[in-house]
Amino acid sequence: MKLAALALAMVAAMPIVASAHQEGDFFMRAGSATVRPTEGSDNVMGLGSFDVDNNTQLGLTFTWMATDNIGVELLAATPFRHKVGLAATGTLATVRQLPPTLMAQYYFFDSASKLRPYVGAGINYTTFYDADFNQTGRDAGLSDLSVKDSWGMAGQAGLDYKVDDNWMINASVWYMDIDTEVKFKANGQQQNINMRIDPWVFFFGVGYRF
Repeated sequence: MKLAALALAMVAAMPIVASAHQEGDFFMRAGSATVRPTEGSDNVMGLGSFDVDNNTQLGLTFTWMATDNIGVELLAATPFRHKVGLAATGTLATVRQLPPTLMAQYYFFDSASKLRPYVGAGINYTTFYDADFNQTGRDAGLSDLSVKDSWGMAGQAGLDYKVDDNWMINASVWYMDIDTEVKFKANGQQQNINMRIDPWVFFFGVGYRF
């Protein structure tokens, strides 16, 4: 009996190794998300390709672990606002976009590891709105701007570092296939421009496991 009691006491005194990212877990991450387009477009009225600038917003991800190694994640964010223009003219317009993206993920190592690198693949839907020419664009005779919504594939790689049982630090990079059509009028003449945005998205933040 004394031996059994001693064994139980030793087990009770041992540190408990908490699992992270185990089956059934749900966690949320929040941090900065920077969209960096690798844009290209049809030639715009003989003036070259459209340029789209970078933008940083609050990024949010929501993840459910189907198993200890397989997760499903949804990316959301506050609306990104991009300046669009030409090298010859400068900024001509602004447009807002939201890129919700659904990913299937694979997490490496076991659930007790402090470091959990992962990769993912999925689908992106990007909706564009509030597209409008600025005064420079209007003075050049441009009007009626619209940008078509886009569906495309997406991929990611990331790393979680477990701080304690509930908190983690995350860094990840995403690539999204975003192809769209930009429509506008130039001095009353309809213009349809095919555009490839295909951004890299860089995310850095913290996560909480529920």
